[in-house]
Amino acid sequence: MNTEFLEALRDLEKEKRISVDILLEAIEAALLSAYKRNFGSLQNAKVHIDRETGDCKVYARRNVVETAEDQRLEISLEEAQAIDPLYVLNDVVETEVTPRNFGRIAAQTAKQVVVQRIREAERNIIYEEFANREGDIINGVVQRLEQRNIYIELGKTEAILTQAEQMPGENYRQSDRIKAYIVEVRKTTKGPQVFVSRTHPGLLKRLFELEVPELQEGVVELKSVAREAGHRSKIAVYSRDENVDPVGACVGPKGMRVQTIVNELNGEKIDIIKWDPDPSKFVASSLSPAKVVAVEVWEDEKVARVIVPDYQLSLAIGKEGQNARLAAKLTGWKIDIKSESQMAELYPDYEDLFAEEFIE
Repeated sequence: MNTEFLEALRDLEKEKRISVDILLEAIEAALLSAYKRNFGSLQNAKVHIDRETGDCKVYARRNVVETAEDQRLEISLEEAQAIDPLYVLNDVVETEVTPRNFGRIAAQTAKQVVVQRIREAERNIIYEEFANREGDIINGVVQRLEQRNIYIELGKTEAILTQAEQMPGENYRQSDRIKAYIVEVRKTTKGPQVFVSRTHPGLLKRLFELEVPELQEGVVELKSVAREAGHRSKIAVYSRDENVDPVGACVGPKGMRVQTIVNELNGEKIDIIKWDPDPSKFVASSLSPAKVVAVEVWEDEKVARVIVPDYQLSLAIGKEGQNARLAAKLTGWKIDIKSESQMAELYPDYEDLFAEEFIE
């Protein structure tokens, strides 16, 4: 090794962000292992690379004792002081023992260490890049399908879309372009693993943020998302500017914005609801497209009883309870839906009891 080698390491430091000192320490440790392996040494040795010249030397380290019992590990005080009178008991004497052909071994070992560290550094850079993007959308190309998992090419690495995170009814083929939501980035011995989802509610949120400028600008806020991937979703939006309609902004001119997202999600139905600080109004809106007559709320328990016309009951509940279930997820309230006839049976004078709770 020489000054050119040190210059090469300094260039690597700039390009790959790997510290020269860390590289040299790793090379020294690897050279020590190589020395012991190739020369069968049982000595307590150390390898030192000169930071100015690149010269590599091996030193045997021996403790100074009164009487040496093992010459490989110890040196008597008398012998040590013959080398340097300043040595005292418990000092360590270092004697150069560099083998003649150690330069060739050093060059091979250094190359292996540097290549390994470059790989590790590149993996760390990729990990940091994608770890900072957790909760974001990625665009990639389907590379291959293995054991029902889909591997997506992202350029420097690949993402894994597991079967559990795939939307029902979607079929993927090699070379298909795909959008997915980064759920988690793990650091492994084989490099970073990026796990993505097509079913996560965050995907819907990010798609709206991409399509709706008012969301990007902060004029409109997406308050909550409820999603049953591949079937139906609900989002609640709120406008900080009274002159901007949050629902209209998300729907877009002639429904173009929401239709783009529906197409991306292969026809998933999306209900856009105006968020309201009044829980009764918000709960009533959340059951859209069903019409609500009245809402009674118990704020401490976060429970709401919703009254709907008889002909709207099945619509409010939805197929297999889907509409009611999504409304509960969206609002964070437990919702009990009753028809007017059911309420009349339970409370003959319910219209008087709940007069203040009727939705206009």
